[in-house]
Amino acid sequence: MTTTVHDRAILLPVEPDAGKRKLSTAKAIQEAIGQRMERDDSVFVMGEDVGPYGGIFSSTTGLIDRFGPERILDTPISETAFIGLGIGAAVEGMRPVVELMFADFFGVCMDQIYNHMAKIHFESGGNVRVPMVLMMAAGGGYSDGAQHSQCLWGTFAHLPGMKVVVPSNPYDAKGLMAAAIDSDDPVIYIFHKGVMGLGWMAKNPRSIGAVPEEEYAVPIGKARVAREGVDVTIVTISLSVHHSLDVAEKLAGEGIDVEVIDLRSLVPLDREAIVRSVGKTGRLIVVDEDYQSFGLSGEVIAAVVERDPGLLKRVSRVCVPDVPIPYARELEHAVLPTPARIEAAVREAMAT
Repeated sequence: MTTTVHDRAILLPVEPDAGKRKLSTAKAIQEAIGQRMERDDSVFVMGEDVGPYGGIFSSTTGLIDRFGPERILDTPISETAFIGLGIGAAVEGMRPVVELMFADFFGVCMDQIYNHMAKIHFESGGNVRVPMVLMMAAGGGYSDGAQHSQCLWGTFAHLPGMKVVVPSNPYDAKGLMAAAIDSDDPVIYIFHKGVMGLGWMAKNPRSIGAVPEEEYAVPIGKARVAREGVDVTIVTISLSVHHSLDVAEKLAGEGIDVEVIDLRSLVPLDREAIVRSVGKTGRLIVVDEDYQSFGLSGEVIAAVVERDPGLLKRVSRVCVPDVPIPYARELEHAVLPTPARIEAAVREAMAT
C-alpha cells in the first residue's frame, strides 16, 4: 500500500542512536532507497547503469534484484530525456530518484533541471509540486579529468527552487536520502566519490560507520558539529569534513583546538550554526572542494559578516582555485583542498 507523505512524517524517528552496525556510505544510500521503495509504491529509480550494474559508484547495487526492472529503470545515455521523464512522473504523483551519474554532466540537461524541475512549483503558483531526487557523484582526487572531477554544489545552490544536500558519512547519507525522498520539493543529492567506501577507490576510514537498521531521517538544513573546539572554526562539507577532522586531530596534540562544522545541506544553509561557532572561536576557515569565486565559501563568510562583523578576528578560504581540475595527479592535488593546505590555513589563523 502506498504510504502518504503525512504518514512518513509521523512514523520516522529522527536522529536515533547509530548503534554498532557499520555500513559504507554506498550501502547506506542503497538501504535508504530500498526502505522507502518497500513501503511506498510511488518511489522508483532510474538512470544510466542503475540496474544490474548497480550504479557506477554502487548507489543502487542490489535494488533491481529486489524490485525488478519496472521500478529500477536503466535508461539510454540521454540525460535530458530521462530527467524530463522523472519530472513528469513527479508532477503526476510519483517520487522518482534519478541518477545523473556525474555532476559535471548537468550541462547537457540544465534546461530540464533548472527551467522545469526547479521552477514548476513557483510557476504554478504553488499548485504543482515536484517531489524528485536528482542524485549525482562529484569530486576529484582520482585523475578523472576536468569534465568528471568537479563538485559544482555551489552552482546548484545558487539557483533557487531546489534543496541541495551533500552527506559526508554513512549515517547522514542514509538519513538525508530518506529526507530527500520524503520532500515535496526537488532535491539535489550529491555524494563525493571519496566518501562512498568503495574497495576499488582510495577512501577515508570514516566512509564506513555506524548506521541504524531502522528508518530515520536527517533534517535537511541542519548542520552538524563534527568536532567541538574553541580556537578555530572550519566550516566545510563532504570529503573535506574528513580532511578537516584529520587536521584537527593532528593539531590537538599541539594544543590547537579546532571546531569542525559539517554543513550537510547547502540549501537551506544553517547560518545559525555557522555564526554560533564563529562567535565562540573568532577565527573562520571555509574549506570547499568547489571553485572559490562566487560560491559556497563566500556565502558562509557573508553569513557571519552580515550578522556581526565584529565576531571575526581572522577569516580565510581553502578552495579549488578558479581553474579546471587537472588530470595529472600532482597538479590535481595541488588545487584540491588537501589536509596540508587546511593545516597551513589553521596555523596561519592561529598566528594572527
